[in-house]
Amino acid sequence: MFVAWRDLRFAKGRFALLGAVVALITLLVGFLAGLTVGLGLQSISAVQQLDAQQFVMSPPGSDGKLSFADSAISRDQASKWQAGAGISSVTALGIGQGQAQSGTSKAALAVFGAAPATMANVPANNGQVVLSQTNAAQLGDVGIGAEITFGGARFIVSDIVADQWFSHLPVAWLTLADWQTYAKTIGQTDPYATVLAVYEAGDYDAGNRQAGTASVGGFATYLAIGSFSSEVGSLLMIVSMLVVISAVVIGAFFTVWIMQRSTDIAVLKALGSSTKALLVDALGQALAILVIGVAVGILIISSLGLLIVEFAGSAIPFSLSVWTTVAPGAVLVLTGILGAVFALRSVAKADPLTALGAHR
Repeated sequence: MFVAWRDLRFAKGRFALLGAVVALITLLVGFLAGLTVGLGLQSISAVQQLDAQQFVMSPPGSDGKLSFADSAISRDQASKWQAGAGISSVTALGIGQGQAQSGTSKAALAVFGAAPATMANVPANNGQVVLSQTNAAQLGDVGIGAEITFGGARFIVSDIVADQWFSHLPVAWLTLADWQTYAKTIGQTDPYATVLAVYEAGDYDAGNRQAGTASVGGFATYLAIGSFSSEVGSLLMIVSMLVVISAVVIGAFFTVWIMQRSTDIAVLKALGSSTKALLVDALGQALAILVIGVAVGILIISSLGLLIVEFAGSAIPFSLSVWTTVAPGAVLVLTGILGAVFALRSVAKADPLTALGAHR
């Protein structure tokens, strides 16, 4: 690394410029990663926090995709599925969207309905609603005991809980009976539930055959939420393109750098330096620039992320975590090294005779 450190000290401006480019790319990738995770959580956090092993829903439509929006489970299907799969802990869950009102204040929300005591936030009695903090604020800072209107009916706020999100709407909770009443008002015929949440292992295939349903679990569950699959897919494609661009930028820089130093490399070879030593020297230099640039980028994105989370709230759904800072930075270092490796092929091909004037 002797030559590498001397080169870094000699050409400070050149390497500072490259480090700044790496830091800016890290900033862009980190911000997009945080936004991607934040937007994803605003689509799936309510379903994610249910922590069910499987969700049972209607079979896929003509496009072959399962969808919470298109699912409807009848009482008969629920009974058949439970019996066919041999599972006792199956909870009917109704999901819908609507608008609540308190005085002159209105708020759009997603509404989840389940039987009392089956899920954490379900109100104990019919005629009650559990609101999210965001909806409570949107409805004029209503508190526990306040009355709101939803779906043409009046409900008493029994609790206000931390925000949970479904398709970018904060979730309010009703009893399953109240949800079924609401579902009738929006045109559903004899509604029972939207999906079934399954909390234990069983013969899922047998249950689906018996009831004519389909079940899904794990990450595939979130793909059944339309807003999640479309938004996250687009943003991940942009992040991937930025990562590729970073590798190209690093590779292009070191290609030019090696072309400028080809004579020096040939001299070092003529003096007895091995190709391996020269490659380690050049890769060490690339790694130093990448680590410093990425570290500066992570520091900036962490600072900005804290400000966004603190002051923007749900207006800018940003997630600050190791997965949106350190993980993208590690990927950028890896791809940058790959770009540098591609550029360093000419080090191995450098001819010592060039230093002795054989080209003249």
